[in-house]
Amino acid sequence: MSTAKHVELRWRSRAVRIEYRWIAEHDSPLPLVVFLHEGLGSQSLWKDFPDRLCAAAGCRGLAYSRPGYGRSTPRRAGQAWGVDFLHRQAHEVLPALLAALGVDGQREPPWLFGHSDGASIALLMAAAQPQAVAGVVVLAPHTHVEDVALQSIVQARDAYRQTDLREKLARHHDHPDSAFWGWNDVWLSADFKHWTIEREIEAIRCPLLAIQGLDDEYGTLAQIHGIARRLPQTELLELADCGHSAHRDQPEAVIAATVDFLQRHRR
Repeated sequence: MSTAKHVELRWRSRAVRIEYRWIAEHDSPLPLVVFLHEGLGSQSLWKDFPDRLCAAAGCRGLAYSRPGYGRSTPRRAGQAWGVDFLHRQAHEVLPALLAALGVDGQREPPWLFGHSDGASIALLMAAAQPQAVAGVVVLAPHTHVEDVALQSIVQARDAYRQTDLREKLARHHDHPDSAFWGWNDVWLSADFKHWTIEREIEAIRCPLLAIQGLDDEYGTLAQIHGIARRLPQTELLELADCGHSAHRDQPEAVIAATVDFLQRHRR
């Protein structure tokens, strides 16, 4: 695996350092897949999955940690994320990062591979910049808030307070409190219960593969079925014996489906 680096951006009137890692040669002519992590994820929490997928697909990859996560700049002390925090990542941070790293989405649109919150970010960017995204693969996406997700997030809060979850997250985050409470507080806020991107994603024009485990503790099949109703180009994959993290529970199935999807839809 290649070594992670940092690039500095200006975001929300401050300088932030973004941790990132290239998979394969970043300046090669191969298609680029950008990996967007989950609500408690980071560049390192993907482990070797991006490398395995890119090797199988004949692609290069980019994995990074969003502000507040991994080795990237943490939240300011006392800063609370707003209900639009995923929109800001999709509309502001991700485009700025790609530009800073020399990725020209209009000339060579990347593919987006997102998990959970990262999947929602992928959908939002594909909707906002339909010409700058070649295609999207989403694992366990959120397009609206379900009770099962809120119940699991409450359980995660209890685990963070009462178990060694904080110590486990500290292996992947320089500031685990920044990562955990930024995510947990906004998801459990009163205003976030009404959050939805169902209408916005109707602007997506690129190919789309939506994957969900049948045992997902953070969402039901209503999420990916809702996407398919709005976007007829959507391909669905439902995985048995699989929870919220399909790339960990069923990596071979996810890689096989993604490779097939990429090969069929490459321009």
